[in-house]
Amino acid sequence: MKKITLLLLLSLIIISCEEKNEAKLKVGEWWATMRVAENEELPFNFSLLQDGDNYTMEIRNAEELILVDEFEFYQDSIKIQMPIFEGYIAGKFSEKEIKGNFIKESLDRIVPFNAKFGKKPRFEPQKESTVNISGVWEVDFDYDKESAYPAKGIFTQEDEKVTGTFRTNTGDYRYLEGIVDGSNLKLSTFDGAHVFLFTASATDSTLNGVFYSGNHSVENFKAKRNDAFELADANTLTYIKEGYDRLEFSFPNENGDMISLSDDRFKEKAVLVQIMGTWCPNCLDETKFYKEYLTNSPNPDLEIIALAFEYAKTEEKAFKGIQRLKDRLGIDYPILLAQFGSTDKILANQKLPMLNHVLSYPTTIYIDKGGNIQKIHTGFNGPATGEKHEEFKKEFTETLEKLLAE
Repeated sequence: MKKITLLLLLSLIIISCEEKNEAKLKVGEWWATMRVAENEELPFNFSLLQDGDNYTMEIRNAEELILVDEFEFYQDSIKIQMPIFEGYIAGKFSEKEIKGNFIKESLDRIVPFNAKFGKKPRFEPQKESTVNISGVWEVDFDYDKESAYPAKGIFTQEDEKVTGTFRTNTGDYRYLEGIVDGSNLKLSTFDGAHVFLFTASATDSTLNGVFYSGNHSVENFKAKRNDAFELADANTLTYIKEGYDRLEFSFPNENGDMISLSDDRFKEKAVLVQIMGTWCPNCLDETKFYKEYLTNSPNPDLEIIALAFEYAKTEEKAFKGIQRLKDRLGIDYPILLAQFGSTDKILANQKLPMLNHVLSYPTTIYIDKGGNIQKIHTGFNGPATGEKHEEFKKEFTETLEKLLAE
């Protein structure tokens, strides 16, 4: 934490008595990089728009568009706060360059950041692509370690350009965008929370590569074509243990009130219990979906309650993050603080001992009007998964219709 505090003092020079100078950043297309390893940089594109004194950054990852509208300027220092998430960019700026770091204070993570004005491809190919990776891939991440886990790669390639994602049993790796340069695959995404870079050598039937998550995690992966490959059924991974027949908990809301499923608000109603975190982009996608559903299909017999497991180091910061999420998305259902200071799933499971495990953020528990658990869905197939996302929405609607018809 001392390292980050010193960094902020040096990079932001935020002194209360300083006069705020007018910000001057070039409006238009920018190209940015984040250094994830000594010899690897993650590139992405964004646009800067200006309305009066206010700036908006539009970050693009394939079909995804992320709007960032919280900028602070002090002399030649800048801070750009990500929407919803805790992370921010801090550093120095000139009209055509921003140089600093992407910082997550609660995790003590700092990733070097640099952006320059001008239109430039995310990745610049040096060679014409010699393979086409369009299709479905059976993937093994961390295959050389005990922490190995499966994934499903889904990609579309046009000429050298590639879009798609990796699905895992706990969620997807967001909207990925990149190229095949000769026989080398390069994919990246920056969504305000995740800093993901994938590189691989490719043939028509195999991938051998490396997955960089920021500059704190490196995983090897390998893949083979397999159109028939499927991950485990998301409705079978998490379940209630023998000896338990109900989900029980009591956690505080932002007012300090202890909330539980035995409260009158939830009696004789269908209830969705969302296990999530405000730091989690898959959780954000799911929360947006629930918000949209409640807006389009309101029902007095349906309640949603979220249990937030936060890595913020203090209760105050954790609740601040929860309130930020609620305010930015217009969420009016309860989001309770189940844990702060860690998102460790073993600790999370101790808070919900009736579950066999907390495998994923997010996880949703479907409870009928009698208080019985009818289904537990692990993970979330976000919009980047395309057809799988549409399947989820259909299944979700059908499940709720059954719960509400009882």
